[in-house]
Amino acid sequence: MTRPALRRRTSLPPIDPQAYAPTPARPVRCKVRRLAAATRVDPHQHPWAQVAMSSTGVIRMTAAHSTYIVPPTRALWIPPGVEHVVTVLEDAEIRTLYVDPGATLGDRGRADGPDWQACRVLEVSSLLRELVAALDDAPGESDPTPRELGLGALVLDELSRASRVRLGVDLPADPRLRGLCEAVLDAPARWSSLDDLAAHAGASPRTVARLFRSELGTTFQQWRQQVLLAHALSLAARRVPMATIAAELGYASASAFTAMVKRSVGAPPSRFFA
Repeated sequence: MTRPALRRRTSLPPIDPQAYAPTPARPVRCKVRRLAAATRVDPHQHPWAQVAMSSTGVIRMTAAHSTYIVPPTRALWIPPGVEHVVTVLEDAEIRTLYVDPGATLGDRGRADGPDWQACRVLEVSSLLRELVAALDDAPGESDPTPRELGLGALVLDELSRASRVRLGVDLPADPRLRGLCEAVLDAPARWSSLDDLAAHAGASPRTVARLFRSELGTTFQQWRQQVLLAHALSLAARRVPMATIAAELGYASASAFTAMVKRSVGAPPSRFFA
């Protein structure tokens, strides 16, 4: 199997993370970065936890063998030591929180505790968004002000209260299947059939189907539904009408798309994408 060609992207190194390193005395730091669409931030990791969110635009975060679409209504929690990659789907202002491993998250324990050892998608409340916007985003070492410490404590409390959203797309370790999955992530409406995807890769449908079962424990169509939900979320964040979203994702009607969403998440699009 050959790896399908991906869209041309600009790759950038991460900003020096030590410039924003959190400490027990300053447990929450905020970094702001504005990136153009099709930009990719190279793989990296930190010894502290990270919360990735966007003020504007949509990003895709790949971490711990899964990929997540992150519009302004969602945030992604990444535990300490987990390698991750950022791909910008549309021009975005990315706000990143760095959280000291010993920071207390409400009644859920510490940031490196068992409840926070896996990546999770969180709903971003209006309060959390405003708190993060108010945080100091200057790099370098300095003593925190009482205001910054108060804002940081409120941010941690809001994170601990944030509702989890079961929305992520698993990615395989096998490099052959990984290339195919990346192609579908880039253009989900194009790859609606396992036969088409296999033919593009120069492999048999049976081989590709076997890889999906062995690597991801699912079928191609079930996995692709999660991709469609993730892309629908990014479109809904831009207030694209549901009928337009359905058409862009290859559905013959809005009702057919609604039926898929209900089957997948147990809620209609109007509630799930709110």
